Amino acid sequence: MVFSPSMLWRTVIGLEVHCQLGTRSKLFCPCPATFGAPPNTHVCPVCLGAPGALPVLNREAVRLGLRAALALGCEVDRASRFDRKHYFYCDLPKGYQISQYARPLARGGALVLASGKRVRLRRIHLEEDAGKAIHDRGAHTLVDLNRAGVPLIEIVGEPELGTAEEAQDYLARLREILVFAGVSECDMEKGSLRCDVNVSLHRRGEPLGTRVELKNLNSFRNVGAALEREIARQRAQLEAGERVRQETRLYDAARGETRVMRAKEDEDDYRYLPEPDLGVVHLAEELLAREQAALPEPAAARRARWQAELGLSAYDAGVLTATPALADDFEATARLSGAPKEAANWLANDVAAAVTQAGASGPRELGYAPERLAALIGLVREGRVSKSGAKDLLAAMRGNARAPAELLAELGLAQVSDEGELEAWCRAAIAAAGRAAADVRAGEEKALGALLGKVMASSGRRANPARAREILLRLIREEP
Repeated sequence: MVFSPSMLWRTVIGLEVHCQLGTRSKLFCPCPATFGAPPNTHVCPVCLGAPGALPVLNREAVRLGLRAALALGCEVDRASRFDRKHYFYCDLPKGYQISQYARPLARGGALVLASGKRVRLRRIHLEEDAGKAIHDRGAHTLVDLNRAGVPLIEIVGEPELGTAEEAQDYLARLREILVFAGVSECDMEKGSLRCDVNVSLHRRGEPLGTRVELKNLNSFRNVGAALEREIARQRAQLEAGERVRQETRLYDAARGETRVMRAKEDEDDYRYLPEPDLGVVHLAEELLAREQAALPEPAAARRARWQAELGLSAYDAGVLTATPALADDFEATARLSGAPKEAANWLANDVAAAVTQAGASGPRELGYAPERLAALIGLVREGRVSKSGAKDLLAAMRGNARAPAELLAELGLAQVSDEGELEAWCRAAIAAAGRAAADVRAGEEKALGALLGKVMASSGRRANPARAREILLRLIREEP
């Protein structure tokens, strides 16, 4: 919590994050949990709420929920339970949602922001998703129940955030932890990571203000923008002597405003009851120990280790932890090549640019597996190809399964270090640019760049630049 810009009001923000678990099927039935299928094709009597259809718990969903709790430092309940959360809406065919209330999967845990601020977590619980209602079709509302029953975890944070920037940082760090732990792809565009924001204002020293919930936040940018608009709206109401209503509001990104969706329910309104069709979820100590041991190294720990042990810059370490696959590819390339800094330079710059330009999922999709990148780096370090020639070789490797050394020979990109060939190119450059040679003799060594450029052009960029530079200097000093 921090002071608002007016210094009169304190802003209190808490986030409730829903993360779709990376299972193949739904939480209580075998229907696929994949995104993008035609409406109402991934449904069955269980997720449609047909009378007599009974839920069967997805073990993999429990395992991934457990993994998320361990990655976030939570205290796992060895015996959690499901409940029925009652509310009536067109996207909830049963009239209730199976969730966890009295005995959630885990409690506690925390996230540390970039500022060093520690934000506590209240709980993590498993639940099924609702369907999707589409209201922008004139007088009609369309309902797609493909998402109904998809497994989620809800991560409830304590209301300890004070600015829109802190909320965005919290989300980014939470997403990174979940992705690197292998819990979910956390793609907000596909709805596999969604966020509800609770925000209130109060004067310092006075009780907390009335809480307003914000929904329809499908990007980190929208979370920040919605919070800024809502904080300004509540502040204006309070300063005008008006009362803030407890309600749920939607964020309209096109208009840059929040608007009322419905009155906000209290917990009693949901009439939680124990789910009679599901038993208690017991977690064995062996399972907890196995999942704890299997947790991958977090992205933040990788960045710190790479900077301390491999000498990487903070920027490169950040680029290389953009995805778990990229981080793993860097580790493998650095190990195979024995040249971590060169591996970082290639992956964070030329390879990353190629991946972005192609819209690929990662380096491997373009044929840049660690073994091939390590071979490319080896050719450069051995002096068999210049750095500029290596860029051409990298482009040729794209979509080509042949070994980099074979492509090097086939394309004629091999670096020339032969003394005779280099001297011939150097003499021709001096003859063509006598003024530059005279400047070098006069002590202006920077003029050597023009001569070296001519050598590289004449050689098709194949000349060894270091050896060519040495020969140019020798020839210039020898000749009158």
